[in-house]
Amino acid sequence: MSRPSVNNELIFYINGKKIVEKNADPGEMLLAYLRRKAGLTGTKYGCGGGGCGACTVMLSRYDPIKDIVLHEAVNACLQPVCSLQGAAVVTVEGVGSTKTKLHPVQERIAKAHGSQCGFCTPGMVMSMYTLLRNKPQPTMEDIRESLGGNLCRCTGYRPIIDGFKTFCEAQTCCQNGERNGKCCMEESNCHNKESDISGEIFNMDNLLPLDPTQDLIFPPELLLLAKQPRVEHLCFQGERVKWISPVDLNDLIELKAEYPDAPILVGNTTLGPKMTLKGTLHPVVIYGGDIPGLRAIKWAKNYVTVGAGCSLSVLKETFLQAIQDLGPEKSKVYQALVQTLQCLAGKQIRNMATIGGNILSANPKYDLSSILAAAKCTLHIISKDGAREMPLSEEFFTGFAKTALRSDEILLAIDIPHSKPWEFMSVFRQAQRREFAFSIVNAGMKVVFRPDSNVVEHLDIFYGGVGPTLVRARHTSKKLIGRQWDDKLLAEGTQLLEEEITVPPTAPGGQEEYRKTLVLSFFFKFYMEVLLELQERKVDVIDLSLEYLSALKPFKNEVPQGNYSFQLVPEAQSLSYPVGRPNVHQAGLQQATGEAVYYDDIPSVKGELFVSMVTSTRAHAKIISIDASAALAIPGVVTFLSAKDVPGQNRRLWFNNPEEVFAEEEVICVGQIIGAIVAENREQAKRAAEQVHVSYQDIQPVFFTIEEAIEHQSFFDPKRKLERGNVEEGFEKADHILEGEMYMGGQEHFYMETQGLIAIPKGEAEELDLYVASQHAAYTQEVVGITLGIASNKITCHVKRLGGGFGGKVMKIATLSAITATAAYKTGRAVRCVLERGDDMLITSGRHPFLGKYKVGYMNDGSILAADITYYSNGGCTLDESSFIMEKALLHMDNGYKIPHLRGRGLVCKTYLPSYTAFRGFGGPQGLTIIESVLHEVAVKCGWPAHKVRDINMYKDEQCYTHHKQLFSPRDMVRCWDECLEKSDYHQRLLHIQQFNAHNHWKKRGISIVPLKFGIGFSKGFYNQGAALVNIYKDGSVLVSHGGTEMGQGINTKAIQIASRILKVPMSTIHIKETCTGNVPNAAPSAASFGTDAVGMAVKNACEKLMGRLETLIKKHSQYTWQQLVVEAYCQKISLSATGFFMGPHTSIDWEKSEGPAYYYFTFGACCSEVEIDCLTGDHKNIRTDIVMDVGRSINPALDIGQVEGGFVQGIGLYTIEELHFSPEGVLLTRGPSQYKMPALCDVPPQLNVHLLSNAENPYAIYSSKGIGEPPVFFGCTLFFAIKEAIAAARRERGLSDDFSLSSPATAEKIRMACEDCFTRMVPRIEKSKPWAINV
Repeated sequence: MSRPSVNNELIFYINGKKIVEKNADPGEMLLAYLRRKAGLTGTKYGCGGGGCGACTVMLSRYDPIKDIVLHEAVNACLQPVCSLQGAAVVTVEGVGSTKTKLHPVQERIAKAHGSQCGFCTPGMVMSMYTLLRNKPQPTMEDIRESLGGNLCRCTGYRPIIDGFKTFCEAQTCCQNGERNGKCCMEESNCHNKESDISGEIFNMDNLLPLDPTQDLIFPPELLLLAKQPRVEHLCFQGERVKWISPVDLNDLIELKAEYPDAPILVGNTTLGPKMTLKGTLHPVVIYGGDIPGLRAIKWAKNYVTVGAGCSLSVLKETFLQAIQDLGPEKSKVYQALVQTLQCLAGKQIRNMATIGGNILSANPKYDLSSILAAAKCTLHIISKDGAREMPLSEEFFTGFAKTALRSDEILLAIDIPHSKPWEFMSVFRQAQRREFAFSIVNAGMKVVFRPDSNVVEHLDIFYGGVGPTLVRARHTSKKLIGRQWDDKLLAEGTQLLEEEITVPPTAPGGQEEYRKTLVLSFFFKFYMEVLLELQERKVDVIDLSLEYLSALKPFKNEVPQGNYSFQLVPEAQSLSYPVGRPNVHQAGLQQATGEAVYYDDIPSVKGELFVSMVTSTRAHAKIISIDASAALAIPGVVTFLSAKDVPGQNRRLWFNNPEEVFAEEEVICVGQIIGAIVAENREQAKRAAEQVHVSYQDIQPVFFTIEEAIEHQSFFDPKRKLERGNVEEGFEKADHILEGEMYMGGQEHFYMETQGLIAIPKGEAEELDLYVASQHAAYTQEVVGITLGIASNKITCHVKRLGGGFGGKVMKIATLSAITATAAYKTGRAVRCVLERGDDMLITSGRHPFLGKYKVGYMNDGSILAADITYYSNGGCTLDESSFIMEKALLHMDNGYKIPHLRGRGLVCKTYLPSYTAFRGFGGPQGLTIIESVLHEVAVKCGWPAHKVRDINMYKDEQCYTHHKQLFSPRDMVRCWDECLEKSDYHQRLLHIQQFNAHNHWKKRGISIVPLKFGIGFSKGFYNQGAALVNIYKDGSVLVSHGGTEMGQGINTKAIQIASRILKVPMSTIHIKETCTGNVPNAAPSAASFGTDAVGMAVKNACEKLMGRLETLIKKHSQYTWQQLVVEAYCQKISLSATGFFMGPHTSIDWEKSEGPAYYYFTFGACCSEVEIDCLTGDHKNIRTDIVMDVGRSINPALDIGQVEGGFVQGIGLYTIEELHFSPEGVLLTRGPSQYKMPALCDVPPQLNVHLLSNAENPYAIYSSKGIGEPPVFFGCTLFFAIKEAIAAARRERGLSDDFSLSSPATAEKIRMACEDCFTRMVPRIEKSKPWAINV
């Protein structure tokens, strides 16, 4: 047989434009191609592994099997350019533009306030756009599924849904089930005309209609190309990889025989991350995505044959149709597969990943193999030697990521049988997150009974996630054959499984006892499911208790809906005055079209280089030598930098605490920067950085946890203390004494845009421009100046916007800037630094873990007389901002409670971990949560409902003093509390929960409500300042510059609203270009929820100066337009430029005296949340949350509600999902979205209601508003305490104490193991000499 000829010309389309690539690079992904070669930067880099959805694009191909054009959303970061032959790509730029015409998807996400930082917005737009291309009138379930693979760290998802649900037909919209007899669309927020309270922040009038005729068509040329028979195989030779696309199946077989070690790539969802993130190299890659035979689906009488190249999305649609056609009895296997496919990965991954890839990955965390093995599927395998069949069983998997296939063999297809009569099939999985997460344990179970009986004829039980390969409970299954399906079988089956299935103590992922418990819990669920079905078939079996039935109903993922309310501006306020109105984010439309520019979107400068960091692999060691010779020998590498190359000082100074830029003699954590490689492009720099060899000599001691630091007495100075009253005296008077502790884990910022910058030397007088992602540009400027040894006036930092910050882009970005600037200084060329997600997580760290140890004296009625709390935080290896964070925790330790005798001590532990840093809330959530834990435990001891104990201890006098003797009025806090009780219908729901718990043994609910008093402003008084520059041009346009950073919170929008009000010009007349140290020097960081307070006042001040200058002209020429007035002022030589300044309050604390006004004012609120837990798995569902927030007189209610919701959802992650794992050697193991889970759409409560307190005033801040960015994060603790209530209900029912410890986050593992029962007791405690991960 002659071999096909070779072609190296790649033809595809991008946004309707034909692309012809000669010898494309096999190692290049579509994301890099779009951003660097096509100049289409709307598609964003978020993680590089398909885990966030920021890079979503639409890929269209002609399908010869179905004879249609398929439109699919895919992750551009995993789509090889070489796979695009004959495909049409549409990016966010191809959907619509503010310059030409917006697409309705772009308009609606912006107008619904669904874009804050905007970095995830193009991906959201593309997911929704693709859905509409396939289904112009989608259901809510369609929308939920299409957005399941897109993460957002800012909004909380609800406003995104609000915008997109407008595409649903009202009569078909409600997939969440009716509430109060109404669809969610009917329950839309509206304005009560009889009051000044409104719930409408998104007006659906005058929206652009959806017109599918305006969409880009599939290029006819590609249609013709696709219908022509392939005669040439495509071959592309890159620098390190050769890519071959065979013409047909026979060609594929020949190529696999010629290159037996070459992987066959189709979806690239497994191979791609290994190559791009882990550096796995395959010299030859064979592409099988164009082979129709691999995607064929053939139906036979008793089974379906599915091509190994079928995508999971196609598989799901196929099985859904099969369920409909075959009926329930024959389709049990397909029902099980659909159940799993609905929560497997995100939509984009399911569109790309294939069933064959899922099987051949041989990863036991991938769910399909356990189901397919239980269903007794058959694999069709082909090679040059012929074809063979093989059962899919545990024997097919020979090791982790290894199968029984020979290297020259190809998996062609899988036979999946129909179910037979008296055959029952179930699947189970438990993951960190219900969707878009690998399973911790998965199971496929099938039982066959003798007809019309409950006697087991055959049983198969398979588990994934309990060993390196798929595990079959062969012995257990064999023993139970011939037995009746009854309680005796259950008891023996669980005992047999406990003995047969072992999870070794060294198992990757840890959680050994939990995983073993899931093995038993899943079998119990299977037992009950089958028992119920036997009952329905009238087989004589024991009755299944009614209170057990809820355990069989999986949690349904729903889209978040909700009500919100805010106070309207007075009717007398002119329509031209925008303050107080829910205006859209000023860059919302640009963010939705991909036009909004972030630092890495700036086009490359000629001669630009890239810098990649070399980091320590040891936690505490002396640097013996650094050998960069191998790295420098790599083509494209320009230089290597280390401490000796720093022209100025190799240190970053923060309040007299120095920190090295490059480690010089000693490393003190894994991930500390030792050096940097500078190369012509990022791939070369990354590869070379891995080749730098560092020799170490380990140093003792080395430790990582708070407990170890306490043992070593390893603390940073200063150690802080606050005290009110006489704690010892309070203990003596108390009826009871309680001692305990509460641990809170850390949290990764996971801003969607990773850290980085571009440093551009100007070539004159040492001038340097930095385009940097910083919340504190002035500090970055200062550090770079010290490092380079040049004056700050020669360094200009430009910050257009950030793709999220949350406190993480204050300190570490200054070090990265210093290194990048050093590279630019040394080479004389522009240098770009963009951290990959894994490096960002490793180097920059996040929120501090905290341990609170407390002793409390309380009375019989629940009132607390005295509390003594010691706070320990894990500060990591350097002080960073840890001391200020600890101070904030201490300053918030009273929350809203008047405890007469209160003492708090704060110690920052020095460990050998990367230095922890600022994170939204800045220690406030930790300080608040620990006192809330105290209140919760007191309530348990007293036998009182927790809300009563909170209420009895609350500040309630008109004038009160905090524990640091700051005067405040708690009136609005109490109002928030009372309104939250009312709006949440707390008391009635508490009764319903008690009834639910009484009638459900394996599912329990809990509810919790907490108040909030949160200090606003910097406790370091000199930071409470703001500056602005306002310029008016002769055409009447206004340019505002200020010292704040726009990172999604809407500071620019509010500044424009304020300027518009003072200058009395439309908002459209005013523009904010960027934050620039050359315009506004010495600005404070955008942090502490103080940005609008400081910047707003400064803008107001500048505008008032200008209006003061124009006052005479306005009176004299009242008939003039604004532009005429400005021209007249210019002619009269009146300055049309003004600086504004705000000198905020002097806040400070005298730590010796435990007194001082620490904050400008307090923001108040209250939050109530209800959850339901599955006691058998530890899974939980957030059911409903109600928040009442005092934001004073809101400058922009839409932005403030967005901050409340976004902060709360970040709190969901902090308290229930997000868990960082470190190895016993101090290595961060969770370094990307595949290991670290932040809240996705499925985690948001279906009912999320936010109400801004009406008639609230704040005399201290701009237009009586209040800062709101940080406080709502703490409200996530309501879910934590509601979970604890639900666990307590389960424990009480089992005769256990409801006094138990639960650390945050309340993960599925912790929930399950706290719900002790017969299954947890069967699992022996595993003694581990060395754990997989440690609690730091």
